[in-house]
Amino acid sequence: MDVAESPDIQAQLAAAVHALNHASHPSARLAANQWLLGLQRSPQAWALSVSLLASADHPAPSVDLLFFAAQMLRRMIQSPDYPLLDNAAQLLDALLVAARRFCLAPPRLLTQICLALAALALRAEGGVDGLFARMPHLPDPALLELLTVLPEEVAQDESGDTGVDSATRCRFTRELLTHAPAVLEFLLAQSEKPAAADGLPLHERSRRILRCLLSWVRAGCFAGAPASALAAHPLLTFAFNSLQAFFSFEVAIEVMTELVSQYQELPQAFLSKMPYIREVLLLPALANRSEKIIAGLTSLMCEVGQAAPGLVAEGSNEALSLADALLRCIAFSSEDWEIADSTLQFWCSLAHCILGIDEQTSKRNAAQELFLPVFSSLLDALLFRAQIIDIDEHCTGGVSSIPDGLVQFRLNLEELLVDICLLLGAPTYINKVADTILQDGSPFDFSVVMHFVNILPSRTPAELNGCQFLIYKSFGDVIGSYSKWLSSSKSNIKPLLLFCASGISKSISSNSCSVALRKLCEDASSFIHEPPILEILFWISEGMGEGNLRIEDEEEIISAITHALCSILDKELRKTSLARLLCSSYSAIEKIIDIDRDELLRQNPSAYAQALNTAVHGLHRMGALFSHLATSVTSGLIDDDTISVLFGIFWPLLEILSQSSHMENTSLSTAACRSLSSAIHSCGQHFQILLPKILERLSTNFLLYQRHDCFLRTAANMIEEFGHKEEHSVVCVKTIETFSSAASLSNLNSSYTCDQEPDLIEAYANFASAFIRCCPKEAIVASRSLLELSFQKAAICSTAMHRGAALAAISYISCFFDASLTDVLESPECPSDESRGVVLVQILARCGEGLMSNVFYALLGVSALSRVHKSATMLQQLAALCSLCERTMWKGILCWDSLCGWLHTTVSSLSSEYLRQGEAEMIISLWLKVLQDAASDYLHNRTGDNYRNHPGYMQGKGGRTLKRVIRDFAESRRNVPTPYTDSRWS
Repeated sequence: MDVAESPDIQAQLAAAVHALNHASHPSARLAANQWLLGLQRSPQAWALSVSLLASADHPAPSVDLLFFAAQMLRRMIQSPDYPLLDNAAQLLDALLVAARRFCLAPPRLLTQICLALAALALRAEGGVDGLFARMPHLPDPALLELLTVLPEEVAQDESGDTGVDSATRCRFTRELLTHAPAVLEFLLAQSEKPAAADGLPLHERSRRILRCLLSWVRAGCFAGAPASALAAHPLLTFAFNSLQAFFSFEVAIEVMTELVSQYQELPQAFLSKMPYIREVLLLPALANRSEKIIAGLTSLMCEVGQAAPGLVAEGSNEALSLADALLRCIAFSSEDWEIADSTLQFWCSLAHCILGIDEQTSKRNAAQELFLPVFSSLLDALLFRAQIIDIDEHCTGGVSSIPDGLVQFRLNLEELLVDICLLLGAPTYINKVADTILQDGSPFDFSVVMHFVNILPSRTPAELNGCQFLIYKSFGDVIGSYSKWLSSSKSNIKPLLLFCASGISKSISSNSCSVALRKLCEDASSFIHEPPILEILFWISEGMGEGNLRIEDEEEIISAITHALCSILDKELRKTSLARLLCSSYSAIEKIIDIDRDELLRQNPSAYAQALNTAVHGLHRMGALFSHLATSVTSGLIDDDTISVLFGIFWPLLEILSQSSHMENTSLSTAACRSLSSAIHSCGQHFQILLPKILERLSTNFLLYQRHDCFLRTAANMIEEFGHKEEHSVVCVKTIETFSSAASLSNLNSSYTCDQEPDLIEAYANFASAFIRCCPKEAIVASRSLLELSFQKAAICSTAMHRGAALAAISYISCFFDASLTDVLESPECPSDESRGVVLVQILARCGEGLMSNVFYALLGVSALSRVHKSATMLQQLAALCSLCERTMWKGILCWDSLCGWLHTTVSSLSSEYLRQGEAEMIISLWLKVLQDAASDYLHNRTGDNYRNHPGYMQGKGGRTLKRVIRDFAESRRNVPTPYTDSRWS
């Protein structure tokens, strides 16, 4: 008797399996597990597993024992440590016998047997064809299960199947898909069988057919099928009809969602079915409160809409039916907010699509007009779902609490609410929000609010203890929220302003009252500029001179007063009033400058620190004034004469300060640079002549104080504003030369040093991006070597653990690619003279291998997932650039083979701790395929009407697939040690 058939060994195995699954004591389970592991490594494991599964013993062993035998056999087939027996064909036959024997056994046992068959077919020579040749002998239930698990081998098995190289898996996929037509015919025949024809209940067979179809759809069984044939395929009809059966609903939803996400031709077909889905499926589910059905239909409808937002934006009857159905899903009230939350991305996609249409076209106007009622209803529904309807249900110990689901839903609403505001217009949006608050439509009695507003400022500090200032804070919030109505009466303005002034003086209420002040000045613009009211505002501004308020509160106050002053009709009064407001901060800055002439004050640390703090506050107030003026200048409310006066006050003072040793103080230099940037945006033409002087001063100060990233950021603002002018090329080149020579930037040569200076990296990346985007050709050509250095440093910085630093570096590289693509698209003949595009593409050709290496290392470790999106965008641009150059005269500089070589070198050189055996070839093959598809999508969206209608908005299966592949790569390596990277461009 073979040892595998020995009753003793089988009895020991049965006892060990029983102990592993049912023993109450942990030590018994541990001992059983150790014994079973030893058995699995023993020579008799193969024969023992086969004997248990294929023999015709009666009674059959327990399901637990059979399941373990099938699982052990599958693991041995998959493991490279257990080479397959020479008689693989006999093993295949034995497993098929087991599949026939247990076709109606508990599903988990049949599934394990089929998984073992699939693993064997993947590895054995001619395994797929041999398996399909034997399949007709299987009962339908076993055949269905086997056909379901087979396509799952197409994707890499993350559970430990590491013994297969990419070539073998690709061969398996090709062989498998040759049988796809026969499989689809089999599934169709199964779907037409009468009930209980094979021992399976009708509902169970339907569910298994759909599971099998889902597996083959994911493997690509419909690839290459004509759009019309795919939309009319009877299996698609079967899946759609299965929506009406509760037992098959979920898997039917999965099938159709997968089809819509894979095939761009299908959204149109599914959109035509929306009236039926709405009337026959959704409305009854809403009436019966069938949350499972509602959630599934919501998921499918959102997938259809997100796959083709442009199609929905055309506003057909079917599209409007889809929109109405999703509005009903949002309005559905349930104990959680998951259904409503799942629709938000669709609405954002639709809003972005409409807003992305050229504003001047009739198409944009028509789409916006058509969908205004939809988004108006959407806002109503969102505001309703964002409220707590029954407060009593959410009280714990007498204290109300907001459910976690509602908190998350409210957080996720931010982007969509902004889009709705843009579509509806601010006045309509605000009125609808107000109508929600004042739901019964009757006038709200604000007399109690004004009563407190009048009496609170008259109380002495002794009467207002600390707790009572909480009342100030609360009423400040109320005034800010309802300022539109409170300020509608002119008699309310003075007491409201005095209340805000009183509340601003206390730290606990300063923020709410300063925000309320700004809103009052905005909402009462028709009479806020009258002299008595202006005097109150100036009185408030003069109280900020001591620097006791928080900077953000002072900025709110200055913005409020600036808004009021800009509404003054008399030009001379407006000019003198703005100058008066600016001068109120002048003395604080002048005092710090005078310290250079007063050594005694500087030698007093306490007095000097106080003077510095006051100057910092003054600079921030100046910046807030100019920042608010930028909007008024654009709208024509402020004339050039007023700007000249303000510029004459501001610049001489700031010029002296910028040359003083006080700039060593980080807070002061940051405030000065921020104030200067704000002034540049509002007084641009006055600063243009000063560009060389300002850039020289910023460069000098950066060399003196190299940790002060504010100088880099302000230089970037200057270049964005004026760098496009050819006469500034020389000074722009000199600036980047000076910055690049700084030791702090030269030392950024490893991910470790990058993590030490995240703010500096972000500022440097922003400056380099502005330089490439805004400077003329002459400056780019002259800075060739410096830009190459910046590109290399950005590649290294992309591997930093610090998320902000890494993403800023990747954004700069993306900007680099965008500029290159623009130039290649505009000049496909590749200009013979040196141009911006030639310089940038040459840099990429030299640095591409180092970039690719650093991109892969950026996707390793625990922080990798945060940079998946930007990395995918960057790689899509890179692939598009290489693909485009391949088809043009630029091929001599850069081509598709360049990308292939970089990828091959990088993946092949990855350490074994990051790759499983045989995985390198699979990654190279897979990534090149998805990069090629993503490149085609990107180039399609960068040309013609696609780019004009959706600038920067990428669609297409290729881009989505690339992002998914990159996410899978990063996800599967989250637990490996984060690599340390040195300079990888050499």
